[in-house]
Amino acid sequence: MARNIEIKARIYNMDEMLIRVSGLADHGPIEIIQDDAFFNCPMGRLKLRVLSPAEGQLIFYKRSDSSGPKESFYEISPTASPESMMEVLTLAYGQAGRVRKHRTLFMKGRTRIHIDRVEGLGDFLELEVVLAEGENHEAAKAEADGLIKRLGISNEQLVEGSYVDLFGS
Repeated sequence: MARNIEIKARIYNMDEMLIRVSGLADHGPIEIIQDDAFFNCPMGRLKLRVLSPAEGQLIFYKRSDSSGPKESFYEISPTASPESMMEVLTLAYGQAGRVRKHRTLFMKGRTRIHIDRVEGLGDFLELEVVLAEGENHEAAKAEADGLIKRLGISNEQLVEGSYVDLFGS
């Protein structure tokens, strides 16, 4: 399974954060509209990400729901038929929630920096430091911590869980 280190934080000034991230990013911005449907899954999380009528991704992942840097294990399978995939998964597992967002993606080295405007929840920053096969996660955690500090994110802004969990809290 692929792995990364994730951090999610609430942000209060989208324009200011876009300027900060733009100043340290190597690449970006790339604008992406995402519609994520989550399905009941006892072994982790399963979501279908719809990017367009002809493009989607089925994503399975496992990670703890703690704030701060956390290791995530994931598998992604592309689909050219997200609508029919949605029907099948909904019938088989039942939907556990839906998250619609406008994502602005930047890259800093191996780190994906997402600035997300989540419908019904607000604005967030998400970091994903991609780990190499067999790499110890401690260096990536330190990298994520360093980026959070450079971006001026406080511990109080850190978020546990996923966006779909925040709808229930």
